[in-house]
Amino acid sequence: MPELPDIVVYIEHLEASLIGQTLERVQLMNPFVLRSVTPPIASAEGRKVVGVRRMGKRIIIAFEGDLFLVLHLMIAGRLRWLGTRAKVPGRITLATFEFPSGTLVFTEAGTKRRASLHVVAGEAALAAMDPGGLDVLVAGLQEFADRVKRENHTLKRALTDPRLFSGIGNAYSDEILHRAKLSPVALTSSLSEAEVARLYDATRATLTEWTERLRRDAGEFPEKVTAFREGMAVHGRFGKPCPACGSPVQRIVYAENETNYCARCQTGGRILADRALSRLLKKSWPRSIDELE
Repeated sequence: MPELPDIVVYIEHLEASLIGQTLERVQLMNPFVLRSVTPPIASAEGRKVVGVRRMGKRIIIAFEGDLFLVLHLMIAGRLRWLGTRAKVPGRITLATFEFPSGTLVFTEAGTKRRASLHVVAGEAALAAMDPGGLDVLVAGLQEFADRVKRENHTLKRALTDPRLFSGIGNAYSDEILHRAKLSPVALTSSLSEAEVARLYDATRATLTEWTERLRRDAGEFPEKVTAFREGMAVHGRFGKPCPACGSPVQRIVYAENETNYCARCQTGGRILADRALSRLLKKSWPRSIDELE
């Protein structure tokens, strides 16, 4: 799922392409993507774009007259910017937004169809969609600490909870926790002040550095938006050496996601139980990175 760094770079490119442009036509290739009824999608046609902004992992395109298109890419949704005569991709296209200078194409790979589009009238209705997560890049340490301690969750769950923090998902939470040298299953209530400060610094540094990196790599428009990036420390690198200590990266698999971490750097050498493998291996399941190596 595109997270804060990806969404920020998308927005920067959309601002350059769309602000001041009039939306000439909207085409829904898959009607399911539209998750709202009132106002109708056609009401956006003929209006100028006055801004583009972020709400968590959502992209908001603001039109004159306080009308907003809210795009949630979810796991497989992506955006493309095509020239006025370019061919639109076939089966993966959900919707197209035609402007005088080009066409914004909303796509989604796969068949699960989780990406969504809402049409919202008025700032109050838009604010009602905001889960309320804290933007760590503009928040101070105390505000961050208050959010961390608000509920007693594992660190992984807390960082990825959109009600607590804005724009952080599975990929960058792994990178943040590795940088902070904290276990993904440590409880937020157990953190010391020093650990909270370390987590705060790691969160800001990770999101800032990856935003700058993706910005440099984007070219004319972000094309290779993925949760698995070359240069990541642990996310998507199960079995590969940790860049800090060389130990093999471990994982916890659950549902459709997995958490990646370094046992030596983050959990004191302890290998966390993976539901699938630990059930299978039972007594043979290694308890420490030393036993595994």
